[in-house]
Amino acid sequence: MRWLAHLWRASLQFRVVTSTMLLGLAVVLLLGSYLLSAISDGLEQDRIESAKVEAARLTLEVQGSFNNSDRTSSEGDLNLLARQAVQSAASPGGDNERYLVLTRSLDNTSNTVVQTLSSGDIGLPVVPLALRQAVRADPRRQQVTLIAITDPQSGKQVPAVIVGSQVEPPLAGNYDLYAVFPMQREQATLDLITRTFLIGGLALVFLVGAIAWVVTRQVVNPVRRAAVVAERLSSGRLNERMRARGEDDLARLAKSFNEMADSLQTQIRQLEGLSRVQQRFVSDVSHELRTPLTTIRMAADLIHDSRTGFDPAVSRSAELLHNELDRFEELLADLLEISRFDAGAAALDSDLTDLRATVARAVQSAQPIADRWGSTISVTADGRCNAEIDARRVERILRNLIVNALEHGEGRPVEIAIAVNATAAAVTVRDHGVGLRPGEGALVFNRFWRADPARARTTGGTGLGLAISLEDARLHDGWLQAWGEPGEGSCFRLTLPRHTGTPIAEAPLPLRPGDAPEPHRDAVAPLGFTEHGGPSHRVANTRHTPTAPGSPR
Repeated sequence: MRWLAHLWRASLQFRVVTSTMLLGLAVVLLLGSYLLSAISDGLEQDRIESAKVEAARLTLEVQGSFNNSDRTSSEGDLNLLARQAVQSAASPGGDNERYLVLTRSLDNTSNTVVQTLSSGDIGLPVVPLALRQAVRADPRRQQVTLIAITDPQSGKQVPAVIVGSQVEPPLAGNYDLYAVFPMQREQATLDLITRTFLIGGLALVFLVGAIAWVVTRQVVNPVRRAAVVAERLSSGRLNERMRARGEDDLARLAKSFNEMADSLQTQIRQLEGLSRVQQRFVSDVSHELRTPLTTIRMAADLIHDSRTGFDPAVSRSAELLHNELDRFEELLADLLEISRFDAGAAALDSDLTDLRATVARAVQSAQPIADRWGSTISVTADGRCNAEIDARRVERILRNLIVNALEHGEGRPVEIAIAVNATAAAVTVRDHGVGLRPGEGALVFNRFWRADPARARTTGGTGLGLAISLEDARLHDGWLQAWGEPGEGSCFRLTLPRHTGTPIAEAPLPLRPGDAPEPHRDAVAPLGFTEHGGPSHRVANTRHTPTAPGSPR
């Protein structure tokens, strides 16, 4: 049944055809029931009328036999006469088969008794007591009812019409004469009509289903082709188009779809061209600024070295110039790196590396900033943590994460954990600072993004560190994820495959720290996460982390 339910949900044509056939079947059943009931009632009524006429004739025939006979002096002669009269009136068989039953009336008190007589295999038990009582109550009229009898030939139950009336044998009082008319012929006719109607109804239902299938196919096929073309367009094949044939509504839909695709292709190509121009501009500007920046750097270094001979204001200006030039050089380097990612020119130089050594170098480079903030950095690792990584890029990721934790950690400790499993190696950087507000977990990796735009970059960052880190993680086919709650700090997790080309099955470290308080039932925290390094711009409940295979968890 699952495949049937899936087919019902997935196929519009199947739903339409099935619904049409079910509705058609319901109509056929209702109409068939009505017609069969009407036909059955008509056959029954016709048989009753003919049975009443035939029964009246038989009653006159039997009564005439009694009236015209002179052998009525003894009870034996009377019984013989009654037997001959019943046998004479009974049917010889065939289509006009009928049976007679002669029995003493319920109110008969005569001393002369004629025994109960019947023709064929029909006896007095087939006569309902209610019918006998009705004959006694109104003997001048025929009393009719329907019964079921056993057909002597087939042994099956068949309906029959039984008509009761009274006769008066000589000297014996009133006797009931019941004529039984089996309805085999009418039943056979009704069975034939039922079979014919059933076969015709089923054929009609399937014919309606076939017509619905043909009609819906003419409508659904263009829609399916539109869906296929739309999927190809979404995958980047912008030259895909629908075939527009005719001038009907579907043809107009195809033409409108193609016009929309043409417009989208034009706009996308324009945007791609603008993006390439922008990337080239950033790259060219960054390269062109190298030469004047080198000259300015030489002059600034000379001024900085001679600042002791200047007055205090000029000396301070020389220091500021020197520091800002350092930041400007970092910004140019980051812009060049971003332009390489945008152009798809970045490449990995992977080698088997112990992550502990890479983390140690990143911590050592960030130690002066930690000393300035008064923060301590602790590292926890479970033995060797080897993985095939580009050590330079991973060290840059970790340095950016550590500096970010120090800048927002408000002087509190920064905790780093390292772990590996069969498919992945992970590093988490945990701070206990301001944390992240709802929705910010998916924004921290955006270029030049700051949680508080009015807040200055106290560590001299360029605003591109986390964006570059995200691209480095993607280059490794890894994940870079962020968790945070206001006032509870934040945690960044870098998850990398242990072997190049091997997908990550599960992260060896949890994203939500174990010391983080449990959220309220309705609390929603900014759990921004990435799949293969790509940020998923959504907010998830802090009680859940992604656990589906192939997605971060």
